[in-house]
Amino acid sequence: MIDLFLTFLKIGAVSFGGGYGMIPMLTEEVISHGWLTESEILNFIAVSESTPGPIAINMATFVGASQGGLLGAFLATLGVILPAFIIVLLVASVIKGLMKFAGVKGFLSGVRPVVVGLIIATGLIMFAQVILGFSAISEPLSFDYKALIIFAVVAATYFIYKKIKKGSISPLILILISAFSGIIFYGVL
Repeated sequence: MIDLFLTFLKIGAVSFGGGYGMIPMLTEEVISHGWLTESEILNFIAVSESTPGPIAINMATFVGASQGGLLGAFLATLGVILPAFIIVLLVASVIKGLMKFAGVKGFLSGVRPVVVGLIIATGLIMFAQVILGFSAISEPLSFDYKALIIFAVVAATYFIYKKIKKGSISPLILILISAFSGIIFYGVL
């Protein structure tokens, strides 16, 4: 249990950009500990995006619960939020004084592109794994046309709504469309 807490404490301490920026490190750590497979992580990401709350906290809670029940969920969640909580308290107390320093502005300007890159990389990796079935260089691709159709339906819905209504559609509606499409295409019912 202590390993679960320390792992998520490390993830929370060095992950910038919120939950999406955390996904590559979380994936690496969870797989290296043998807690979950890549497929299970993808499922946890999908569930974490679909449930209320920040994805980082949801992921920590779900992984912790899978490894140690209620106590595991608590320790993993505490581990992932504790660094941010402490940093926010410290920064909030000195933020006005810090923003006048060029080094602080430079640090924040340097972190932004990395966060964007991590989010894009996570999206591309998930696309390759889910749509193309890419798991390793030595493995053949196993293209999932059903997942591609669901992706296309959701993307088309988003862009059509944006064009017609001149605004963004609720992510909840897109999640529901994805869920119902999954039920239809993968025959859960």
